[in-house]
Amino acid sequence: MSTVKAIIDQKTNIIFSVRTSDSVADVLKIMRDFRVRAVLVIDDGSLMGIVSQGDCAIKVLLPNNNPAHVVVSKIMTPNPLTVSLSNSLEECMAIMVHKHIRHLPVLESQKVIGVISVGDLVKNIIEQQGNQIKFLETYIKGHGV
Repeated sequence: MSTVKAIIDQKTNIIFSVRTSDSVADVLKIMRDFRVRAVLVIDDGSLMGIVSQGDCAIKVLLPNNNPAHVVVSKIMTPNPLTVSLSNSLEECMAIMVHKHIRHLPVLESQKVIGVISVGDLVKNIIEQQGNQIKFLETYIKGHGV
């Protein structure tokens, strides 16, 4: 059974974050420049929330608010669900499916060390299935009639 650690170990250590007092425009620039769909909200080393593209679109852009004048604290999801390095990927997928979320911050000793996304989980599942297929092909070829 794979754990969150397996995914975090394969990712870069870059954590995209803003402060609660930053503007939504700052969040959108990070999303655009780094092609990420969620940004963590961290004040003084503490995880305060998370902001997704959907939050920006639904809570700011659709009502025609100016992203430069809306602060992150007004639209973020406070106290997001988190996981640790020891959580299984199955647990993470269950959380994401049942809570209808796509990103989970990863904490170790109350410190953010990364984020896993539903895309990370799907990529891991595809890699595992590919490895199983290769194993079965080798088995069949080596033990065929």
